[in-house]
Amino acid sequence: MKKYIRKIFENLNHKLNYIGNAELILTVPQHTSHGDLSTNIAMLLSKKLRKPPREIASEIIENLEYDNNKIKSINIAGPGFINFFFQPSFVAQIIKNILDERENFGRSNEFEGKKAQVEFVSANPTGPLTVGHGRNAVLGDTIANLLEWVGYNVEREYYFNNAGRQMKMLGESVKTRYLQLFDPTVEFSEEYYQGEYIIDIAEELKRKFADKLIHEKSIDVFKQNAEEIIFENIKTTLENLDITFDNFFNEKSLYENGNIDKVLKLFEEKKLTYKKENALWLKLTELGQEQDKVIIKSSGEPTYRLPDIAYHVTKFERGYDLMIDIFGSDHAATYPDVLAGIKALGYNPEKVKVIIYQFVTILKNGEVVKMSTRKANFITLDELIEEVGKDVVRYFFIMRNHSSHMNFDLDLAKKQSDENPVFYLQYAHARISSIIRMTREEKLNPSIENLALLNTFYEQNLLKQLHFFPEELYQAAKNFEPHKIANYLETLAALFHKFYTECRIIGSEKKLAEARIALIIATQIVLRNGLSLLGVSAPEKM
Repeated sequence: MKKYIRKIFENLNHKLNYIGNAELILTVPQHTSHGDLSTNIAMLLSKKLRKPPREIASEIIENLEYDNNKIKSINIAGPGFINFFFQPSFVAQIIKNILDERENFGRSNEFEGKKAQVEFVSANPTGPLTVGHGRNAVLGDTIANLLEWVGYNVEREYYFNNAGRQMKMLGESVKTRYLQLFDPTVEFSEEYYQGEYIIDIAEELKRKFADKLIHEKSIDVFKQNAEEIIFENIKTTLENLDITFDNFFNEKSLYENGNIDKVLKLFEEKKLTYKKENALWLKLTELGQEQDKVIIKSSGEPTYRLPDIAYHVTKFERGYDLMIDIFGSDHAATYPDVLAGIKALGYNPEKVKVIIYQFVTILKNGEVVKMSTRKANFITLDELIEEVGKDVVRYFFIMRNHSSHMNFDLDLAKKQSDENPVFYLQYAHARISSIIRMTREEKLNPSIENLALLNTFYEQNLLKQLHFFPEELYQAAKNFEPHKIANYLETLAALFHKFYTECRIIGSEKKLAEARIALIIATQIVLRNGLSLLGVSAPEKM
């Protein structure tokens, strides 16, 4: 429906050339009496044209050329809204499109030939992934899915650092736990990583090396083995969520390949650095930021800004048209420095989109589960997947806007009822499969020959929602808002359940019954496509 209206407005532009000066925004009115779709374009043009919106709206309607078999009527409402009412027979034709395109319904080639990179998770290999990492992982993977559906060639990348203080602390922690296996009196510092996983790694080293490492002075062997074990666990956890990466990028390579030195030299040539208190500062105030920042400490150790800038330079050099960074809210105040540094080096920061997500609170029995990373008092992502399942984890992490704080209610997540949105959607899909099996037993088959019979309020509401799927998907991809797909699917499932309550299939006149079967098959296809985008399974039986 939206596609058709856009088409007739494009044709209108040769008559009323001012039409191209305003964005055509199409919305679904809250009340069906206000039409199937509405636009405020007349109000947007009013100031520029110095005419009342209703006068502009009237002029637009008079000049619109449209097919009466598709649009039943157009009227003006309120201060100048233009409302469109579609013919029920035209609305029902969406079933043909869906049945033709099936698993491709909703896909577009809008960004075909464009290359995108999504960098997400990017946790250093110091411990298992937690629920916080889980929201990052699901958000990144789902955004990557959306971009693929609108035509992008997408690469998923994991950026990590296996050097520095955190990794040194990991090595010390594992070494001490290893020594405790032979001498329980060895003290374990409160600063070390406290988790049980450190003991597990130490026990693995004991099985592998016996007591040969007792007198090892260096922590390198402990750190290296710990990193390998933890990284394998991280990859396994992500695979349990059906998440795999195309690239793993190690920060250390930026030093080894000379990328860091190259960036420093460029900043120096542009006179954007200076020394103060034995540290090297970047003149961020000259780049639009509030204050200059240290990029190399007096100890000679870089701050995060320098390698992050160098890392993003490699992204530009790899030719991506779009680069997505998924960060927790603790990065909100810091990433602008990196973007400013990129711009100073001559790269277009508009190609980098930073997605900041809020953190996750776990609720159990209505109470907040208190967690502390330092004390290793946290719920791992593996534990969450084991408790509620992959589908629930993925859906719950994506069903709210990433900019909103999230309460992950364990009790709700485990419910097998309509209260649980995952169950609600999967049940709708499985219910359609059950209905189709019953109609086959009654020798009824789907038919698109009499779709005009689908003209009741409940049928038309469901059909209109099916029309909106490609547009919803496109907007969700364009604005990096995967929660919009979850919202859409919940509305679709609700409309289906209402339709099935009010409109009989078995027992209806045969032509009507077979048109309704085609309708529910189309609904099932859209449900399945939407769930696959979110990485959630669509069961045939429940």
